[in-house]
Amino acid sequence: MWGREAVTERQKGWDLFRRVAREQRQYAPHIAGLLALSLVASPLALLTPLAMKIAVDSFLGSQPLPPPFSLLVSDAASSSSVALWIAVGIAIGVALLTQVQSYVGTVLRTYTSQKIALGLRARIFPHVQRLSLSFHDERGTSDTIYRILYDTTVVPAVLIDGIIPLVTAVVTLAAMGWIVVTLSPPLAAIALVIAPVLFLISRPFGRRLREQWHALKEFESSALKVLQEVLTSLRVVKAFGREEAEKDRLMDVATRGMKSQVEIVSTKAKFDVMVGLITAAGTATVLFKGMLLVKGGDLTLGELLMVVAYLAYLYGPISTIVGQIANLQSSLASAERALELLDTMSEVTERPNARPIARAAGSIQFRDVAFSYDGERPVLQQVSFSASAGARVGVVGPTGAGKTTLVNMMTRLYDPTAGEVRLDDVDLRDYKLADLRAQFSIVIQEPVLFSRTIEENIAYAKPGATREQIIDAARLAHAHEFIMGLPDGYRTLVGERGMRLSGGERQRVSLARAFLKDAPILILDEPTSSVDMKTEALIMEALTRLMRGRTTFIIAHRTSTLRDCDIVLVIEAGRARTVAKPESDRDFEALALGGFRAEEARAVS
Repeated sequence: MWGREAVTERQKGWDLFRRVAREQRQYAPHIAGLLALSLVASPLALLTPLAMKIAVDSFLGSQPLPPPFSLLVSDAASSSSVALWIAVGIAIGVALLTQVQSYVGTVLRTYTSQKIALGLRARIFPHVQRLSLSFHDERGTSDTIYRILYDTTVVPAVLIDGIIPLVTAVVTLAAMGWIVVTLSPPLAAIALVIAPVLFLISRPFGRRLREQWHALKEFESSALKVLQEVLTSLRVVKAFGREEAEKDRLMDVATRGMKSQVEIVSTKAKFDVMVGLITAAGTATVLFKGMLLVKGGDLTLGELLMVVAYLAYLYGPISTIVGQIANLQSSLASAERALELLDTMSEVTERPNARPIARAAGSIQFRDVAFSYDGERPVLQQVSFSASAGARVGVVGPTGAGKTTLVNMMTRLYDPTAGEVRLDDVDLRDYKLADLRAQFSIVIQEPVLFSRTIEENIAYAKPGATREQIIDAARLAHAHEFIMGLPDGYRTLVGERGMRLSGGERQRVSLARAFLKDAPILILDEPTSSVDMKTEALIMEALTRLMRGRTTFIIAHRTSTLRDCDIVLVIEAGRARTVAKPESDRDFEALALGGFRAEEARAVS
């Protein structure tokens, strides 16, 4: 069983490598440039010990200069002084070229990494926005934010810090191995015997590190979730005096993340210690055998020093190849998480031959619609009704009955699990998504404003709208007066979620956005439930104008918003029924508050 699991894990790792390579193929020229620069390091490394050999054997000793440097001298007398200058020249030249190679490589590496991460974010973020609300309801936003902001930055390391160093290390290892074999086959055999040992110990460490990195990222994502929840709900936290409790909650998650980080460092340190001990044992064995060869006259002291110097370069690539297997686990874990998000399929998709729609007439039909968030507990069951173009439909019922879910299906934020919703007698799923959603304007109880200016928030409904159009929309929504009273007028920044404005002001900006969009269907989700009576009167006057000539669905608990409805749709326990428009205030109150039949309300009274 263990063997099969190990094979599966290795196959999964290779599949992930190939997937990352495919994702980054458009950056192949950048990666090829980095690979070329990395490969330059190999010949530079080969030249470094040569300076030492020339200095020891040809300047301090009596050995002739190796070719082609021997061609630079005509007699043995000048050979010694020339050898010193050659050794110094090689050392300085190699150092200079190494620094240039390092500088260019660092800049290109940073540029390529950032481009890859930016490109991946540019693909993931729009994809996440297209995912259905059920995905975000289940997953939450913190983990998604972490994957987009942080996991994507590590993905480039799979190739740039993984494959490129591995290829460079293999080339360097082959070159160094050939040189050591040329100088002394017995020492080369001793030096290279440690390679398979290092590869064997790397496998269990790699698997363990991958699991630990996954756990750490989950803890970091959880910590981000706590921070987001607390900082976006500070009013509630302060009101209930829960600052210390929330601090303890964050510290609990952060402490577990810290322990996970320590475990990762401990595992890597153990691995590094084992690699260091094994390579030290190899070096000591080579040195011991080499001294015997020098004493026996089979090797010069300069050649031994050269072999020992090359040995450091030989073990460097071996350690790199083995170490990358462990170091790559963080990048692989992040790549897995980022690509998993990219691979998530939306439950709401556009059909291949979806039809466009310019402006709908506005008739809506529900035909035996059922919906469930989890596939088990039904939220709506067998909902059927019809609203003609231009009709006003009041939607009432107790909290949690499914009113908001019902209107959300009109814009395909969710698709029904059974039945169909039709616009102008066409199934919504047959329309292009962007065209369909352009037919709706939505005004909700808690209006959503962005951290931009008032002008930008109104224009959000219609990119490219002129200033005159924006001001006209604000006038219709009774927002122009209070906007002009602000120090910066329409260029006033509303703050995060519009918190620099009052509730009524935010609602009127939201209404202006709906006026500017000028869609044929209007959805009002309790738009006046959180404002005072004076503001409600202004909003209701604006809403009356906005509803003219539009099919309107009004979710409301206040009787004042239901009086002019043509149809009253009562939602109870996930089922819907239409009732005649109530005649008395008592009947209005009964419908708005509980969804009871008017006759039942009178009977109870």
